[in-house]
Amino acid sequence: MTHLRALVCVVLAMAAVGCSRSESSPEDRRPAEPAVAPAAAIDARPASARPRIVFLGDSLTAGYGLERNQSVPSLIQGRLDAEGYGYEVVNAGVSGDTSAGGLSRLEWSLEGDVDVLVVELGANDGLRGLPADAMKRNLEEIIRRAKGRGITVLLTGMEAPPNYGAAYTAEFRQVFADLAREHRVAFIPFYLQGVAGIPGLNIADGMHPNPAGARIVEATVWHALEPLLEKRH
Repeated sequence: MTHLRALVCVVLAMAAVGCSRSESSPEDRRPAEPAVAPAAAIDARPASARPRIVFLGDSLTAGYGLERNQSVPSLIQGRLDAEGYGYEVVNAGVSGDTSAGGLSRLEWSLEGDVDVLVVELGANDGLRGLPADAMKRNLEEIIRRAKGRGITVLLTGMEAPPNYGAAYTAEFRQVFADLAREHRVAFIPFYLQGVAGIPGLNIADGMHPNPAGARIVEATVWHALEPLLEKRH
């Protein structure tokens, strides 16, 4: 598959800019010193009365290499405002995070009136060749806790680099599809569809979306997200 070949460069880039600083071994699961401001800093502003859409993810959510207003969550906020949806978007992305890291900060990420949780995690698990079943347990726990609070979940899929072998990449990919089916959550099969590996849609490292690439990811996310929303005036 074309996007499988393209993803090799994507995950290698994540190693260079975030992942290696995040966790030196599977046992060390502390979040990285982020390359861009984490959610705690991005969203340190007076609480809004609006219901929230939280994006829980890694550098692809945080917006590595982009201005704050160019990240996918920020673009989704602009779309929501333009379309008359009264939601507040929270960017809970931390560069280098794995599924374990996302799970470890889930509770504070879900503070406030959260209606929708967009889960964009897993690329860094694949980069390290971490067990796919462990990633599934982490993502499953995130989904369960969110749904237990009455929060709607949108799960985004990712690919593992092929250097770990066909069996691992297939197992890794299947985790996301299985979770979406088993827990009946909205699903985007590949978060970087139409962007991964295309030089003109990525920043200078050739791996993370540039502003034009982020717009394409925004459209992908919006297509799956909008059916989950209610108009609020």
